[in-house]
Amino acid sequence: MPRQLISSNTPWEPVAGYSRAVRSGNMIYVAGTTATDAEGRVVAPGDAHGQVFRDIRPASTMVGVTGLVDPAMLIEIEADAVVEG
Repeated sequence: MPRQLISSNTPWEPVAGYSRAVRSGNMIYVAGTTATDAEGRVVAPGDAHGQVFRDIRPASTMVGVTGLVDPAMLIEIEADAVVEG
């Protein structure tokens, strides 16, 4: 399977030069992703990470940063996955 780039077509992707996710074979790599709509506006400002992930509890690395690219953004999610079959 050729490398597949996945885009949400937000304005940030061509400016910063990245894909939301990349699939290579049976591996999927999801880049650090925040909640933005197709126009690049922050979705659901003020929502907290713990409210969404309290029961899911994914593997996570805690890193302290002074801020994301937009002050309204609260979290950024990154993930790797293996597709069976």
